[in-house]
Amino acid sequence: MTASPNVKARSFRELCEDHGIPATHQRQVLYEVMQTMHGHPSPEEIYARVKKRVPAISLATVYKNIHLFLDRGVLKELSMHHGSLRVEMNSHDHHHMVCSYCKAITDIEEKDLGALPALQELPGGFKVERYSIDVIGICAACQKVKRS
Repeated sequence: MTASPNVKARSFRELCEDHGIPATHQRQVLYEVMQTMHGHPSPEEIYARVKKRVPAISLATVYKNIHLFLDRGVLKELSMHHGSLRVEMNSHDHHHMVCSYCKAITDIEEKDLGALPALQELPGGFKVERYSIDVIGICAACQKVKRS
């Protein structure tokens, strides 16, 4: 059963209020679109879908709001080591498998990698905010292509 538009809007307004973000129509559409996207979309992929609902929106506005959502903890940013910005709404503890050929990013549960030490601070006074482990390899689809 899908929530009514009024329930969705109220929930989005509450989310914004909880994170100190002014609720706007463009932000709501951006958030709703991202909820329908699987995986780890780039801002350009998000923009392409949002533009269908808000034709006047610019790529710069999408980037600005994604960064606002990241800064306020609504979204998580994937590793910064894979080229373009990738974001996700999956807030439970997990890590990522990255295919070195096609660059596909897939979630892997923390339990599948084993427990990480509960460090709060690392040498040199480095304060841990969160762990983000990227397992680099070749996905099953690329392995098949490579064998052919």
